[in-house]
Amino acid sequence: MIGRLRGELLEKHPPQLVIDVNGVGYEVDASMNTFYQLPEVGKLVTLHTHMVVREDAQLLYGFYERAERSLFRTLIKVNGVGPKLALTILSGISVNEFVQSVQHQDTAALVRLPGVGKKTAERLIIEMKDKLQDFHFADVDEFMLTDDLGTVPVTAETDYRAEAESALVALGYKPVQASKAIAQAEKALGSVTGSEDLIRAALKSMVQG
Repeated sequence: MIGRLRGELLEKHPPQLVIDVNGVGYEVDASMNTFYQLPEVGKLVTLHTHMVVREDAQLLYGFYERAERSLFRTLIKVNGVGPKLALTILSGISVNEFVQSVQHQDTAALVRLPGVGKKTAERLIIEMKDKLQDFHFADVDEFMLTDDLGTVPVTAETDYRAEAESALVALGYKPVQASKAIAQAEKALGSVTGSEDLIRAALKSMVQG
């Protein structure tokens, strides 16, 4: 199993990225909380990973913090929660906020996440409350290195809005809902330097709203 990757960040298309490790490009799905902490394309990055082997695919999920990977592994053990939903949950809420929501039995905070209905929220609280009692928030590594591996030229403009909408849809939001949220985020931010800015603002507004 692949537990960690360290290499050059080749591509960032939320929620997917590609890391070059000694000439081999690994496709990795990552939560938006991890995406917010990634360096620029062309820089060195190290991620903790979890590998899922299915009959039709071998999938890698990457996390900047070991604590986030630990929570991901706990989430996918809950009945009805697969890797995709677990990644969506971790994109809309921080590890600390999720643990507090479970410990305080705050179903309202959980149902605001895409794909999490009232029954799923109640199941998460029931099945995870005991498991998260001794969860260690300090289990975080400073692995993200930004060694310069050379400048990667960008020859085409990136459509941040389309990329952000696509990311939200991949995370489980409906296209109309994603488009509306991104439009509102774009208006609120005014100046946007990347799709991550739009995604972060849109997720924050939807989860809090």
